[in-house]
Amino acid sequence: MSYSALEQHFEQLHHLQHLGAICGWDQATMMPAGGNEARAEALGTLAVLCHQQLQDERLSDWFAEAKSEALSAGQQQSLAEMQRSWRDATLLPQDLVRARSLAGSRCEHAWRSLRPANDWAGFLPLFEEVVALSREAAGARADALGLSRYDSLLELYEPGMRSQTLDALFNDLNQWLPGLITQVQEKQRSESVLQPAGPFATEQQKALGLEVMAKLGFDFNRGRLDVSFHPFCGGVSDDVRLTTRYDENDAAQALMGIIHETGHARYEQGLPAQWRKLPVGQARSMGVHESQSLFFEMQLGRHPSFLTQLSPLLNQHLGEQAAFAPDNLARLYTRVQPGFIRVDADEVTYPAHVMLRYQIERDLIEGNLEPRHVPERWDQLMQQYLGLSTKGDYKNGCLQDIHWTDGSFGYFPSYTLGAIYAAQLAEAMQQQLGSFEQLLSGDLAPVFNWLQQHIWQHASLLSTEELLQQASGQSLSSAPFRRHLEQRYLA
Repeated sequence: MSYSALEQHFEQLHHLQHLGAICGWDQATMMPAGGNEARAEALGTLAVLCHQQLQDERLSDWFAEAKSEALSAGQQQSLAEMQRSWRDATLLPQDLVRARSLAGSRCEHAWRSLRPANDWAGFLPLFEEVVALSREAAGARADALGLSRYDSLLELYEPGMRSQTLDALFNDLNQWLPGLITQVQEKQRSESVLQPAGPFATEQQKALGLEVMAKLGFDFNRGRLDVSFHPFCGGVSDDVRLTTRYDENDAAQALMGIIHETGHARYEQGLPAQWRKLPVGQARSMGVHESQSLFFEMQLGRHPSFLTQLSPLLNQHLGEQAAFAPDNLARLYTRVQPGFIRVDADEVTYPAHVMLRYQIERDLIEGNLEPRHVPERWDQLMQQYLGLSTKGDYKNGCLQDIHWTDGSFGYFPSYTLGAIYAAQLAEAMQQQLGSFEQLLSGDLAPVFNWLQQHIWQHASLLSTEELLQQASGQSLSSAPFRRHLEQRYLA
């Protein structure tokens, strides 16, 4: 059967990707610096092998033949996901793929020194080349898929999502979010908050993090926690690798980072075993993946009932102090303050950072904005959304993110989509199981069982819209996100 041949072919690809994921994790955590060049060459060769696997000449015939075979519903969806992976790997000519890779590599490498130097002029020529090649790639994808240029890139990260839907969601957010930010700041001005007094030894923080991971159901038999410069969740479902970073003056950074990455990890560990080596057994989208990490960090991890459970662990591992009282933790972990840096933003202001980037990257790809005008547009939108100016401050403005340096356009919306998905799922869970005041005050198993049943076990067997419909009984909506923020920050 051609379908069986496809399964074997894509399982082999999964094994190669597994090796690449672990080599990448090792490169970020344990590899000695002197091994970087050799590791880069090895990973480059592995990437070529993966690409060749996806461009095998036999695949086209196998796909055509498999469509006429008697397949189960799961196999039909599996076939569709394999074909989508193959399509994405073969849409662009090799010369364009190579040119984009080289331009992205040059731009990212230069960015690492140009950003600290606030050197937009030095960055611009490199960025212009990345944008030009990204537009060319988007044009080729758009022609093949019958989509707009930007939507053809959005499809890579958030299958089925379109800019028309994003425009409606973000326009709604823009109607009420700026006012909410102002209201929350006014309310919080009268609140007193105790700051934890450090330092907090790294080993103490690690022990705390491991205990919290266990409380959150992480399977240490199929994963581990390490340290890297940028926290991430990598590996594969049966070998999940989490990383965090420690600051001995700020224990919250590592702790909340661990809770966030554990959400990613639980999703990976909960994917269905029978499909794990095939595209259909992978995460549905970047936004759905982010919804799980934000569910853990924001919906669960900063909820007063969970913080009541967290308080004695903080006292046990970091030493008793009044700042670790549950009511103080609830105030401490929900402070709202507009700032320049997206990755440091709080739950309320974060969507403004994403909406800004979405508008700019959409217009860049569609040809409605030229790279040289990005700083001016960035400053305009920062003032509109957050009341801050980045005029002349490129390192804290349009140079702060790494995503655009390698042409990763279409990625940013996933962050706020994840927050919206998470709020919708949290609301549905409470309607079905009871309030978080009850659910998060004791054994957390019912929470994880619900996520397993409604999200994790479905992997990519359902579309994002189908996932939301089955879990919550409604289509994608920003209303639950608004209710969540108003309840948490204004009630």
